Amino acid sequence: MIVIKPYFVIESDVDGAKMLRHIEKAGRTCYKSEDRISRESAENFVRSLIQRGHESVIEHCSVTVRVICDRAVSHEIVRHRIASYSQESTRYCNYTKDKFCNQIAFIEPCFWDKNTSEGRSKYEDWENAMESAEKSYFTLIEKGASPQEARSVLPNSLKTEIVMTLDLRSWRNFFKQRASASAHPQMREIAVPMLDKFKQAIPVIFDDIIPNQ
Repeated sequence: MIVIKPYFVIESDVDGAKMLRHIEKAGRTCYKSEDRISRESAENFVRSLIQRGHESVIEHCSVTVRVICDRAVSHEIVRHRIASYSQESTRYCNYTKDKFCNQIAFIEPCFWDKNTSEGRSKYEDWENAMESAEKSYFTLIEKGASPQEARSVLPNSLKTEIVMTLDLRSWRNFFKQRASASAHPQMREIAVPMLDKFKQAIPVIFDDIIPNQ
C-alpha cells in the first residue's frame, strides 16, 4: 500500500501575456476597435471585460491540468460539465501488475493532525481500512475476478489521475466554487494552490477570486 498527498501538474504551455493578447484580439472584434490594440492594452481590456461580466470572450483560451487526488474529489471535479476529462479507469487498471508496483495507492486525508493522540488514532483507523481494502482487492484478483469486478471494494480514498481541460471562463467558475472557504477541505487542498499558480501564470483573469471568501 502507498499513501501519497494530492498534487497537480499544469500540462499546458501557459503564456499568460499571449493569452491576454489573443482574448483582446477576439473581443475587439465585437466593437471593431482593433485599431486600439497596443503593446500594453491587453491587460486593461481583459480586466474591463471581467468587471462588466463579459466573460464569454475569455473562453477563447483554455488550460489543461493533471490532478492526482482521491476518487471522492474527482467526483466533485467532474461536476464542472463545460470541460474535457480523461481519468484513470479502475475497469481496466489492474493494480496487482508491476506497472503499479503491485500495490494500491491511496490519498492521505488532510483532516487529522497525526501529531495529536486523537488525530493519530483516527488516521490509524483509516490506514487499517485502506490495508483491508487492498487485501480484499488482491484476493479477488487472485480468485479470478476482473479489475472491473474487484474495484467494488475500493474506497473513496483510492488515488486517481484526471486530466482536465477548461476554458478560462470555466476555470474562473471552478475556482470560485472549489477554492472557496465552504468547499470540501480535500478539494481546497488542490484548488487553492492551483489558483495561486494560475494567478502567477496568467495576469488579470483570476485576480478577483479570493480563496477565503
